[in-house]
Amino acid sequence: MKQTYTLGAFAIILDEQDRVLLCHRRDYDLWNLPGGGVEANESPWECVVREVKEETGLDVQVESLAGVYSKRNETDICFSFICKVIGGKISLTDEADKIEYFSVNEIPRNTSQNQVERIKDVLVEKQKMPIMKIQEKISSIDLIKQGKL
Repeated sequence: MKQTYTLGAFAIILDEQDRVLLCHRRDYDLWNLPGGGVEANESPWECVVREVKEETGLDVQVESLAGVYSKRNETDICFSFICKVIGGKISLTDEADKIEYFSVNEIPRNTSQNQVERIKDVLVEKQKMPIMKIQEKISSIDLIKQGKL
């Protein structure tokens, strides 16, 4: 049986104090890294630049690949990129009703736990090489639907 994978690309954008930029979704009470699904004929690094612009109003440049993540028994593969702001200005969008920087110790409780793990791989674990990891946590949207978040 042929398996089709979906690809996602997310930006880890840090300010001068190593705080990470998070977006609060309009459709769920959930904070997450700016990013989303890779479209047809688009590379993951092109996707992350487009998604950051769409969600935050910022223009970014990809500096490096932070990691590639998958979930056991799921068909999603997510790329995390460390990105640098090169232009634009933070502005609320159809997708994000709040956009803020948070220190790793102040990340809101209602943040995607898989994305928190990816942030910590960069800020706490200080990974030098891109990490490849299977993530075991249940998706935050599934937790919201179950009334657990």
